[in-house]
Amino acid sequence: MILNKTNQFSKYLFLLLTFNIFSQSSEKVTLNDSITALDEVIIKANTILGNKFVAKNRTGAAYYLSSKELAKFNYTDINRVLNKISGINFYEEDGFGLRPNISIRGTSPERSSKIAIMEDGILISPAPYSASSAYYFPSIARMQAVEVLKGSSQIQYGPYTTGGAINFVSTEIPESFKGKVSSSYGSFKTGQTHLTLGNNSNDFGYMFEYLNYNSDGFKTLGNNLNTGFDINEITSKIRFQLFKKRKTKQNLEFKFHHYDEISNETYLGLSENDFKKNPFRRYPGSEKDKMDAEHIQFLVTHDLNFNERFKITTNAYHNGFKRNWYKLDDVVFEGSSQKISKVISNSQNYTGHISILKGLSDSENALKVKANNREYVSKGVQTKIDYHWYGDNNSFNDLEIGLRVHYDEEDRFQWEDEYSITNGSMSLDSYGEKGSQGNRISSANSFASYIMYKYKIKGFTVSPGLRYESITLARDDFGKNNPSRNINDLSSRENKVSVFIPGIGVNYTINNKFSIFGGIHKGYSPPGSSIGQKSEESLNLELGGRFSINRVNAEIIAYQNDYSNLLGNDLAATGGFGELDPFNAGKALVNGLEILLTSDFVENKNISVPFSLTYTLTNSKFLTDFGSTQDIWGEVSYGDRIPYIPQHQLNSNIGIKTNKFEINFNGNYNGKFSTIADGSVEIPSYFIFDISFKYKVRSGITYTSKIINLFDEKYAVSRAPAGLRPGHPFGIYTGLEYKF
Repeated sequence: MILNKTNQFSKYLFLLLTFNIFSQSSEKVTLNDSITALDEVIIKANTILGNKFVAKNRTGAAYYLSSKELAKFNYTDINRVLNKISGINFYEEDGFGLRPNISIRGTSPERSSKIAIMEDGILISPAPYSASSAYYFPSIARMQAVEVLKGSSQIQYGPYTTGGAINFVSTEIPESFKGKVSSSYGSFKTGQTHLTLGNNSNDFGYMFEYLNYNSDGFKTLGNNLNTGFDINEITSKIRFQLFKKRKTKQNLEFKFHHYDEISNETYLGLSENDFKKNPFRRYPGSEKDKMDAEHIQFLVTHDLNFNERFKITTNAYHNGFKRNWYKLDDVVFEGSSQKISKVISNSQNYTGHISILKGLSDSENALKVKANNREYVSKGVQTKIDYHWYGDNNSFNDLEIGLRVHYDEEDRFQWEDEYSITNGSMSLDSYGEKGSQGNRISSANSFASYIMYKYKIKGFTVSPGLRYESITLARDDFGKNNPSRNINDLSSRENKVSVFIPGIGVNYTINNKFSIFGGIHKGYSPPGSSIGQKSEESLNLELGGRFSINRVNAEIIAYQNDYSNLLGNDLAATGGFGELDPFNAGKALVNGLEILLTSDFVENKNISVPFSLTYTLTNSKFLTDFGSTQDIWGEVSYGDRIPYIPQHQLNSNIGIKTNKFEINFNGNYNGKFSTIADGSVEIPSYFIFDISFKYKVRSGITYTSKIINLFDEKYAVSRAPAGLRPGHPFGIYTGLEYKF
């Protein structure tokens, strides 16, 4: 069965490459070259917006975070970066943003599994279709832009079309010889070193990048054990111009990226009482917990530019990710084995188990540490054809067609070791049998296509579109007592789905100060491999307006996502069993309001004072009664709020910038939210204040400094996976940056 899936993928690959080669052979195209390229047409293969102008004139809601905005704080935590974009919800986990839980417009936030996450236009989750949980997430420190799509225009970037899409634009090949060396150091022995170097001359360009990010962590564990991480990344790109003498311009770019992580991170949080005493404590029972992960990407991009109006871009990609998150899963007291999430959430009923976790009781074979050992593959080929032209009455037309063949898989080969704990230290008792805690391969073959048409005349723009997804989801389970994977013991299942996803967006520019836009589209998330399981579907509406008065720019959007079938996922990260099986959660309704205000209070050649304010209102509720094994949901009744989605969020940023220095102040308010559906348990609201400062020492050399959580607010960010978890405490970081 696995071989057949690979053959099917190879067939799709051959057909798409043949199509692209045929397109390249056409040397003469009868087009009028007198039309100049417009700003609203994307000219870079790795972007979906390209600039702020496109984002502000999209028929659906969109936001473009530029390199200048990212440089204000040089954040390494993606959660803090996305704070300033309305409509995005998230809950933190580790305090550094290594594995964020992101929601767009009320989608389930767990492991960011219900949004399309891309890097350079390529799906980047380890297995986007068969196991979409983002245990690998692109490092924001090496990105030069972040693009966010919401609303009807996102259907180009499935398979997840309910909430939105996020594309991370990595460091590009420069137009001339350029480089940067930066280094910073600060609280908790946290350091970062970043090097980029590149050039572009004589039709050949290159870029090399190295990033190291490490910390001892801000949590305390017995014997002064490290609770931090060490991450190394290498990225390289080379680009050639092909067939230089031909009229049709062609470029070929190769990208390689390697990521290596060791992080001493745990699923084990704290009980309510212990969190109040010391939120940064870690129980001795988590001593052996460690994530060992490696990601590798190969990407080939071919641009075929017939002229300024007709372009074909093809990407062939291969992403590999392997990780072993070795972490405590169960604790045993007097023969009773219990999941850590259950023990922590009901600590008063499991005093014996808690005593073992805290290292107060010595016990043999008391701690079961699971090796969540998994390997992922995600590969495919995608082609985008773009043709734009002027029609009658000076109307503008743009036609975009996209095709993608894709295969991904998650290979689980897990086991569980048993440990004793003595005087607060763990020691190995026995190794578990390999494969006994998961021995299967989940896979997906998909063919996706879309067509988007934009028609613009005077101030009116309409963008209808249609996406098609055909997906075969499969699972081959070798059984828990079959480490050699004898196929005679294999059990298989397969679920095939196909769907058309329509959408339409409109925009009307009243004058150069006012415009209104709106859209309607189908929201969609693929199901699991269980035979006959239904997909997640919704009807999504949005209506918004943009205006510019004097120095104030604003955007106000109202939206509603009406789910006919909401899907949950069985994740250990949310207190489930970790099987990743989607389950039916019935009907749900999410609606809200998004507000963005920006202004330059003062702007002249000597000083500027930029200001921004974002507010997000999210109302989310279940419209069906059902029972759930997930701690994050629990028993659900009609009208219950969807957990981990705060109703109110507010972010404000103000800066002062001169030719010599720059200072930025950022305040972020996150409203309270429930951690189970009935609302009986909540995470309180919190307000965090950050400051950054930059001083130009001399040409090319800049001193940087930032303070995270200036007032040292001690706050909880979640109760998942297993117990209360703290946010980042007060931290100060300084560094130098040299550009040449």
